Amino acid sequence: MAEVCPVSHQLFEPCVIGPVRLRNRSIRAAAFEGMAPGHAPSPALVAYHREVAEGGVGMTTVAYAAVEQSGLSFAHQLWLRPEVVPGLRALTDVVHAAGAKASIQLGHCGNMAKRSVAGGRPIAPSARFNLYGGPTWPRAMDSQDIARVVQSFGRAVHLARDAGFDAVEIHAGHGYLISQFLSPATNFRRDAYGGPLAHRLRFMREVMAEVAAAAAGQIAVLVKLNMRDGFTGGMELEESITAARTLAEDGADALVLSGGFVSRAPMAVMRGSMPTAVMSRLIPQWHLKLGLSLLGQRLVPPVPYVDNYFLPDALEVMRAVKVPLVYIGGAASRAAIDEALGHGFVAVAMARALIRDPGFVRRLAEAEGRTAGCDHCNYCAARIYTTSMACHHRDPPPLAIRRHLVIPGAGRDV
Repeated sequence: MAEVCPVSHQLFEPCVIGPVRLRNRSIRAAAFEGMAPGHAPSPALVAYHREVAEGGVGMTTVAYAAVEQSGLSFAHQLWLRPEVVPGLRALTDVVHAAGAKASIQLGHCGNMAKRSVAGGRPIAPSARFNLYGGPTWPRAMDSQDIARVVQSFGRAVHLARDAGFDAVEIHAGHGYLISQFLSPATNFRRDAYGGPLAHRLRFMREVMAEVAAAAAGQIAVLVKLNMRDGFTGGMELEESITAARTLAEDGADALVLSGGFVSRAPMAVMRGSMPTAVMSRLIPQWHLKLGLSLLGQRLVPPVPYVDNYFLPDALEVMRAVKVPLVYIGGAASRAAIDEALGHGFVAVAMARALIRDPGFVRRLAEAEGRTAGCDHCNYCAARIYTTSMACHHRDPPPLAIRRHLVIPGAGRDV
């Protein structure tokens, strides 16, 4: 077990990730905001990240930006292209004015892209049916697809720099495209990009080469990586440690250690129970609405929530790699944050805590309260597929929705 360091003031010490110095060790994690109608930043997106920055975080992360149109899943998902740079510059300006740094998560949805917004049939490592995506039957990427998407990651980093971001987070987890190449459950290729782990790592390594060249040491490069995919046949910790070592060699300034597949094991990502009755009322697709209504929790089985639920696996990675690590997963109280930082993580990332209370970090600095007040009911997650994120405490839903919202330990919130 790693030695635990004193924790009295670690959260509010500055930290350095690559070329970026953060005023403290807190990061707003890249949780999908759903605030980009027409694939462009909205005033609501700017206002939310300004509120989080004013709330005291060291860095806030804009989530789920597709590097090209083929990587889109939703009509309200950000697509990073030249036309949106001025709007993103407005966002980074207000974040900087509040004293925080700004990061943007870059990714591609792969087999979870939707034809209606992606401009054509989804692409993926392998042409395997995916019920989650709409459903979708993607086509396997050929060499031209691979080269184009790799270059799109590099172009997106250049655009992020133009928009004033201090960092990028490359999404290599949660069952999106890079993760689909890494996982033996979704990569059935027989060429140089499939089979043994060294081959499954190739797409990620080509992306990282483009990203590192585009970043040019001027902005930080973080990578979100699964430690486990969360289901039998997926990527497990041993292979993930190899991937983490590879990312350290390929220029990652820090790794954000996560887990779970949104298409196969969504609650392994966030833990707790998904309010599927709420989702069935909000989601427009009739087959998903019917399935959620009939099967509910059997389609999205719950995984018990505990504070710092990724910590045991993250410590295994820490013992094996020499690269700064960002802790994420259940850090919603001062005690949980102090525990993680005490093990030597460079920073702690949080999402639901800052959806519930964007001023959480500032309140901790002022010694007001010790938790964010998040009840982990996951209403915020249930909304993002159809509308923007919101906490039921801050933006109460209509009674017809609220009556289906089960609050852990408190019965139904009616």
